Amino acid sequence: MASAIGSVLLFVISLLVGGLGIYVGARVITGVEDYSHAVVTAVVGALAWAVLSWIPLVGGLLALVAYVGVINWRYRGGWVNAILIALVAWVATAVVVFVLGAVGVPVTGIGVLGA
Repeated sequence: MASAIGSVLLFVISLLVGGLGIYVGARVITGVEDYSHAVVTAVVGALAWAVLSWIPLVGGLLALVAYVGVINWRYRGGWVNAILIALVAWVATAVVVFVLGAVGVPVTGIGVLGA
């Protein structure tokens, strides 16, 4: 039971970290300041990645396009802004994951690719 609670807690923290990365990216690129919107975007982006990434040969590329497409759909500014939001989100999430890992909290950034 304790490991199930720990797993759920780790999932929630990782989702919040991923949402924070997208929030930072959206705030820097588009000026949108809505953390809950970013967390929902992280969930939808993670689902798109999970559904498409397993496809042989082209899954990773399809998943990446779908992930950026989710950001494009959820935030204004077009594909260029969506790509920039994803890049800033990746950097911000990587920093948070590194800092938390350094103090012993082994999280990832759910909803941010590669973090």
